[in-house]
Amino acid sequence: MQQAVIAARRGSGHTWTNPLVGAVFVKHGQILSVGYHHRYGQQHAEIDALAQLQRPQQAQGATLYVTLEPCSHFGKTPPCADRLIEVGVGRVVIGQRDPNPLVAGRGISKLRAAGISVSVLDSTTALNPAYNFYYQHHRPQVTVKYAMSLDGKVNQAEAQRTYLTGAAAMADSQQLRRQQQAILIGERTLTIDHPRLTIRDATIDEPVPIRMVVLHDIEHIDTNHLLFKAPGPIWLLTTHPATCQLPEQVRVFTRTTWSPAAITALCYQQGIQALLVEGGSHLQAAFVRDDLADQLVIYLSPLLIGGAGLPAVYAPDWPSPKRAYTPPVTTLLGNDVKLTTRRQRKCSQE
Repeated sequence: MQQAVIAARRGSGHTWTNPLVGAVFVKHGQILSVGYHHRYGQQHAEIDALAQLQRPQQAQGATLYVTLEPCSHFGKTPPCADRLIEVGVGRVVIGQRDPNPLVAGRGISKLRAAGISVSVLDSTTALNPAYNFYYQHHRPQVTVKYAMSLDGKVNQAEAQRTYLTGAAAMADSQQLRRQQQAILIGERTLTIDHPRLTIRDATIDEPVPIRMVVLHDIEHIDTNHLLFKAPGPIWLLTTHPATCQLPEQVRVFTRTTWSPAAITALCYQQGIQALLVEGGSHLQAAFVRDDLADQLVIYLSPLLIGGAGLPAVYAPDWPSPKRAYTPPVTTLLGNDVKLTTRRQRKCSQE
């Protein structure tokens, strides 16, 4: 199964909204082929592994190790379970059941009904945390990310961007973006930081996250911001319909208020499984207040700002109860320290 997991990770960043999946055919103690799901809409890992065999007949009586339950329905590709039955696979070892209700045990049942031995290990859930979270909680997995000084400040008092971290932390934050389907910021972050919200080293054919901005007044949006100069979809969440001309990659969503619950509900409806909240401090505080910050990624810089600098996760008018998080995993990135921690929840809520 470990070889299947390694293969699955080769699809990282290319399979949304599908999960990462790897598959390995084994016979008489020898690996016959290895496959993985390369890209959304393309053949699944099981079919890719079959394609790597010298002859399809080699699969007869073989054992297939696959990180996720084979699909049993027609989607963009035919059911993998049907093809495995057709080629006469003898045994299938599955890393985890598929939480997608379109599958959810149906693939396993179909294989067993055909006389194929099936084992489920429940050992590969870590491959697709956001995918699993999405189907279990009916909303995206939310990561709140920020850089802060030693005294907990994210910005100086002036309305200008403050650069805190070094090159290693900046590069790591790009990898974090690569794991997301959408990146969310507020209006002040747009106007002060002028971000592109892109993946700096993205390849030409690499899917890019949807860039989302919460706006109060869409009529005065400046489309000369760098955000609009970079390719890729942009969603503007506003309280009033747009009457102005906007670039064609922009979609506008309108409702009376955009609370964190409303934002995550929209993401769920649109199939977004992983949401990164990059700023600003008030928007992040709202997600913490509403208990919708599932993971925190904090880049701690060895600098002091002091004075009237803006604190991290700050909203003085929004009282919030204490939120318990796991002991952070620490990673040294040049002179900066990365802290990664997850929300501690009761077992019944996981």
